[in-house]
Amino acid sequence: MTPTSDYLDDLFSYINQAPTSYHAVASSVNILSGQRFQRLHEGEAWGTLGPGSYFVIRNDASLVAFTLAHSSQSGRPLRMAGAHTDSPGLKIKPNPMQLRHGSVQIGVEIYGGALLAPWFDRNLSIAGRVSWCRNSGPLHCSLIDFQRPVATIPSLAIHLDREVNSKRSIDKQTDLVPLLMLSGESSPPDFHTLLASELSRQDPTAADATILAFDLFLYDTQPLCRVGLNNELITGSRLDNLLSCHALVQALVQAETQQNRLIVLNDHEEVGSVSTAGAQGPFLKSVLERIYPDSALRQRAIAGSLFVSVDNAHAVHPNFAGKHDPDHLPLLNRGPVIKMNANQRYATNALTAALFRQFCTNAKVPCQQFVMRNDLACGSTIGPLTAAEIGVPTVDVGVPQLAMHSIRETVGHLDGWYLLQAMATFFSEEDERIRCPEIAL
Repeated sequence: MTPTSDYLDDLFSYINQAPTSYHAVASSVNILSGQRFQRLHEGEAWGTLGPGSYFVIRNDASLVAFTLAHSSQSGRPLRMAGAHTDSPGLKIKPNPMQLRHGSVQIGVEIYGGALLAPWFDRNLSIAGRVSWCRNSGPLHCSLIDFQRPVATIPSLAIHLDREVNSKRSIDKQTDLVPLLMLSGESSPPDFHTLLASELSRQDPTAADATILAFDLFLYDTQPLCRVGLNNELITGSRLDNLLSCHALVQALVQAETQQNRLIVLNDHEEVGSVSTAGAQGPFLKSVLERIYPDSALRQRAIAGSLFVSVDNAHAVHPNFAGKHDPDHLPLLNRGPVIKMNANQRYATNALTAALFRQFCTNAKVPCQQFVMRNDLACGSTIGPLTAAEIGVPTVDVGVPQLAMHSIRETVGHLDGWYLLQAMATFFSEEDERIRCPEIAL
């Protein structure tokens, strides 16, 4: 089966409208609300949850959504899946404005393991979350997106650095300072004032707002696009890991069978997941405890469940094939990749890998495998953290991609569709098909 234009249009719209993890959750909520998912608030009593569809948000950038086909008191297992909403990039500092030689620049921090060179000479915009109040009124939080190029990081001309193509290094403090505007003043403008003006332009109810704090990021304004002589590639920002988030949300709402199912979209994976909303924090565990208040019942449900950790995988790069294990070379447009690591950087084992392979077979989509070379460090995902936190059997998978952590990444146009079909099948399998069998002793 090939992806329909509707799927690709929906994927492009989802990612283009989500320049930050906050916007990714907001886009996911729009989809869930359109399918009559009910929002639950952590600060309120839930009571016994009956059959229905629900979602919970934490810190505006992490989300748990689930459908209970049976009362939570039945102890029926959950088919669970997770991805992360954040991507490496440049986060704006609290006091960012700098004025040098008539140029107003904006200070940034490096968020996560960003590939830095591609950030130069790009048309950059600003988006994120702002906290504000009016006079002595209550505190408000709003999403903001400038939606137009407002900054750039110009490269140094080769005439001034003749060795740039052979010995280039990037100083994170001094070289990555975006140019925001020109000024003839003796001091830079106040960033909070500029931000308040833009917020009031986007939201008239925030007129005369005083900005108190913000979580803002720069992002590339060029949208996702099809590339290749036959349009077989997709390039764009945040494919890692919003492509996975999109697949999980769509698979959750499209599943038609009467099964208990859950997805978690965690923030902060790119910086280690140690936060209240990250995979190494208590978010998912606390939600499960409220779904299944009885500890013994909860443990029985988790023991019969399966967690699919979905995060993009390294496709073999044709220019650097030597960076890959020669017997594990994932290709673009050849299906989702099962990721394995002997040192538990991925949580996959033989049983969970076999289960996911069966899902792909039943969905009639291809499947691949990946391990890192022994002489290279292996990255990780939310999979091992989630498995360790709640004790659920877990498999790590993802679509193959090139240029991971670049400002523009590359995937095949078929692989997201393949992933969606595999996850829809996972959410539709009968209960006995998601249990890991035990060796008879």
